Amino acid sequence: MQKIISGIQQMGIGVPDVQEIWKWYREMFGVDVRIFEEAADAPLMTRYTGDTVHSRTATLALSMESGGGFEIWQFTSRPTEKAKFDIHLGDTGLYACRIKSKDVDASYAYHKSKGVKILGEVNTTPTGEKNYFIEDPNGNIFNIVQGSGWFKETNHPAKTGGVAGCLIGVSDIDKALPLYRDILEYETVEYDETGNFGCFNGLPSGEQKFRRVLLSHKKERTGPFSKLLGPTQIELVQALEREPQFIFKDRFWGDWGFIHLCFDVQGMDALQKECEAAGFPFTVDSGSTFDMGEAGGRFSYIEDPDGTWIEFVETHKVPIMKKLGWYKDLRKMPAGKRLPNWMLKAMGMNRVK
Repeated sequence: MQKIISGIQQMGIGVPDVQEIWKWYREMFGVDVRIFEEAADAPLMTRYTGDTVHSRTATLALSMESGGGFEIWQFTSRPTEKAKFDIHLGDTGLYACRIKSKDVDASYAYHKSKGVKILGEVNTTPTGEKNYFIEDPNGNIFNIVQGSGWFKETNHPAKTGGVAGCLIGVSDIDKALPLYRDILEYETVEYDETGNFGCFNGLPSGEQKFRRVLLSHKKERTGPFSKLLGPTQIELVQALEREPQFIFKDRFWGDWGFIHLCFDVQGMDALQKECEAAGFPFTVDSGSTFDMGEAGGRFSYIEDPDGTWIEFVETHKVPIMKKLGWYKDLRKMPAGKRLPNWMLKAMGMNRVK
């Protein structure tokens, strides 16, 4: 089967308390449809957890408005550790999660009314699109951006959906581009600007000089969940006035912060060959169906040139309506075929208020 990237499935977020922060995400973003919730060991991730099998609990949640979800991940066998230094814009790794909005000004007003910590005011990108940054109670940064490709109206007061991409700190944009532009198929450069940017002023070291490149994909994504996941963008940011640090320096995968950016894919074998040929070999590979309780699939990891974790998931089983025991086996679907809208909408029955 050929490689197909259906979209960003989820942003992995390491947290000290899954249920507490998920309640906040439901209120502030409307990411309230539970796909799975499971407590188990993580034996395949020992490469990134000190050669030790650790236990965890994880919840995958989506917004029916569209966009990728959150895999909210908590160690249960050890404390979740914070970075031992202050993280600044341009430090390498997953710095900010992009959240799509139908009306950026309305989203800003809602978050302000809820007392959310806002990092600066509504500002514009080099292409003139409105956006702003907020911080969750755990200190993770989210970039609220103008969204497109909506799926289902939920009337959530935040006017937001799910994950619309990511702002990623890199040490050298030109070295990072072959992965993000070519393998992940964000082939279109929306802008490539160098300088000082007003919309960064509310971020730590945001007043400094940066090179920033926004990547998008013109071709509509295909695959089972592509209509729900929607279009996304990746912004690469390179610090030009300071030496960046790796955000997860001396910490485990699964610790506090954005732990991985996960893409829903088909044709994992073809993707593996392409990644190896480009110098990005799989560092973790479940090899076959990995059971997540209510869901299952094959998953793998690669690292970008700075060590940032990118996950791929080829979904094999997914719950449609758990209360009725209805699960969908995706292994029998033709490559690139989308699940019908009515079936995707049925997943909304797994909503948690």
